[in-house]
Amino acid sequence: MKENRTLFIGNLAVRIPVIQGGMGVGISLSALAGSVAQCGGVGILSAAQIGFRDPGWERDPVETNLRVLREEIGKAKDIAEGGVIGVNIMVATRFYERYVRAAVEAGADLIISGAGLPVELPALAGSAKIAPIVSTLKSFQVISGYWKKKYNRNPDLVVIEGPLAGGHLGFKKEELTDIEALCYEKEVERIIGCVREMETDTHIPVAVAGGIYSGADALPYFALGADAVQVATRFVTTYECDADVRYKESYIRAKKEDIEIVESPVGMPGRAIHNSFLDEVRERRLPVEKCHQCLAKCNRQEIPYCITDALVQAARGNTQKGLLFCGANAYRAQKLEHVSDIMKEFEEELSCRQE
Repeated sequence: MKENRTLFIGNLAVRIPVIQGGMGVGISLSALAGSVAQCGGVGILSAAQIGFRDPGWERDPVETNLRVLREEIGKAKDIAEGGVIGVNIMVATRFYERYVRAAVEAGADLIISGAGLPVELPALAGSAKIAPIVSTLKSFQVISGYWKKKYNRNPDLVVIEGPLAGGHLGFKKEELTDIEALCYEKEVERIIGCVREMETDTHIPVAVAGGIYSGADALPYFALGADAVQVATRFVTTYECDADVRYKESYIRAKKEDIEIVESPVGMPGRAIHNSFLDEVRERRLPVEKCHQCLAKCNRQEIPYCITDALVQAARGNTQKGLLFCGANAYRAQKLEHVSDIMKEFEEELSCRQE
């Protein structure tokens, strides 16, 4: 039986209920986000050090990032041809408010925020749709309760990010050693239930993220009541992805045992592909020579290494000298693909399932 799975985020209609996850530094920019949106999904740029390739970034990273963010949103919207374009902005970002306002002024349709509690997002987002990223019922209740009390505003979308996601994770490191014991599907059900209870006249869509590589991976979450899925890792190994081809090849070469949980200077555990960089930072601290103004709370005298330097090295293709964030299923990548083929695959798998 075919089923209409159009995703509605307020007045935004999304033909295929797939949100491309934001990936920084420099992994999901205008080429990837624009292509996903053009093909019927939601394309998401990552604001994290978005201007690192610009000649002015070393001298003035913040102003360069803000300018390039506006430029990349414009490029993405041109590619998207009317599709939905959003920006992922970490709450932990230094000058978070300025990044949100710049994205909104540039025409972003949606602002997605995690890596902290985006309690002030409604005051910054103007007419853009807003979505918190949460991993626990408690964090969702704190955010939604604050938004309702202070702004009389509900989220336009809720993204639930589970323990199989890439990058920084909203879990304790010990929880990630036995993911099955977490029984995370129960937490997803609880969060979705809480979202449904707070609805009045407007449906609030929920997207589930983490470890979703195919439509088959997504179906159990739709059965739990989700409206969409957020997919990131699958889009890294596309021709359209903004990362260096050597970055993409690292995913294709990776085996399951190469993917590990790492400590990050951000203060959260992360998931990444093993390389010589990870061996080095386990052995010694890498002195931070220059601050790139990335995190609101960062003591360069204490952190084990600079997260910006590590991610920039990887994005530039220096894959043994940088941090290669990835989702738990990165090892499933076998080849480079086109975004259009992935989106067609998801559309078919999600619309043709048997009831």
